[in-house]
Amino acid sequence: GIPQFGLVAEDVEKVNPDLVARDEEGKPYTVRYEEVNAMLSTSFSKSIAKFRNWRRTPHTSKSKLKRSLRVSKRLALSLN
Repeated sequence: GIPQFGLVAEDVEKVNPDLVARDEEGKPYTVRYEEVNAMLSTSFSKSIAKFRNWRRTPHTSKSKLKRSLRVSKRLALSLN
């Protein structure tokens, strides 16, 4: 059969209580999967936007990476 996966309501509650449905006693009962999908989609879209903005912005880490690549190329050429 097709493998099925699930989330533990108590674990999900620790991360985001709004994604859990509760029983009559207020204890976590089940995960609201329809809300999980919406939250993941929104989170993914935000992450993509942040990454695109990061790529457009000059960073010191980019310059460090370029420097490291230049040094690596020099080392590689000197070994040949």
